[in-house]
Amino acid sequence: MLSAKLSHIDLRCPLFIPGNRADMLGKAGRYSPSAYIPDMEDSVPMANKAEARAVTADALPSLFELGKPVVPRVNSLLTGLTEDDLEAVVGRHIVAISIGKIRSSDDIALVDGMLSELERLRGLEVGTIGMLPWLETASAIVKAFEICNASERVRWVAFGAEDYSADMGISRAVDAEGGNMGTVDEYGEASLLYARSAVAVAARAADVQALDTPYVKFRDPDGLRSEAGLARRLGYSGKFAIHPAQVEVIERIFSPTDAEIDRARRVLEAARVAELEGRGSVSLDGEMVDAPVVARARNLLERANIDLDD
Repeated sequence: MLSAKLSHIDLRCPLFIPGNRADMLGKAGRYSPSAYIPDMEDSVPMANKAEARAVTADALPSLFELGKPVVPRVNSLLTGLTEDDLEAVVGRHIVAISIGKIRSSDDIALVDGMLSELERLRGLEVGTIGMLPWLETASAIVKAFEICNASERVRWVAFGAEDYSADMGISRAVDAEGGNMGTVDEYGEASLLYARSAVAVAARAADVQALDTPYVKFRDPDGLRSEAGLARRLGYSGKFAIHPAQVEVIERIFSPTDAEIDRARRVLEAARVAELEGRGSVSLDGEMVDAPVVARARNLLERANIDLDD
């Protein structure tokens, strides 16, 4: 049985920290992301994997004490390192594990089984540890809903643009500065739009949170703001940060503004009055307010953690 607490954990802006860097893990308390992601995968050279496993395991109690969710990213099943990574990190100090290059529901079932065995060994209720899989191959995009719906442990899912681009044999805009890489002002990189959208739609259909790929140009706040805004419009609930400087921008983009909250409240009030008067719709600021508009307003207030009965 999935822990009820797990279903409500908001990973709006998780911060990656290299798992082999004890110094950086030790400074995690200086920052305020929504969660910490000690990374044993992409940010660690192959020669340092065992070191990262040990350093990450040692850091977990301290990260836990900071009061933020801790979600270590383990190496993918393709590496043969997953079991050892899970052995090192599964316990009461983490809420979930993140794992890359998930290709199908069979991969989810395999990791689910590993977690269940470790939970029993560590005295945890089976289902305590959640799972955040990365969809970053063509196969994973095609099977996105199947993966999102494969286990109750999957409460979040991530789109990984870097590995997806490599798998597709395509370049990204960052690979050719100043070149024409098929960017569209409103929709970012055209080559990523379908996959990015497919993950968001699949996640929504499976009732899990979708998290957008990191923005690799960490000294470009304007670019980050634009890409995060696109992700939010497509239905993502958050985006990964790879540098502490990105946290504030991401948190702001994925948090409703005061103006949005005020309008949502007015929409609900207008709808309430219309219902009392026996009308199915009403005009507000020159716009027709009907059931879908009311639903969007409710969604926004829920995302802002505002009690709808206030």
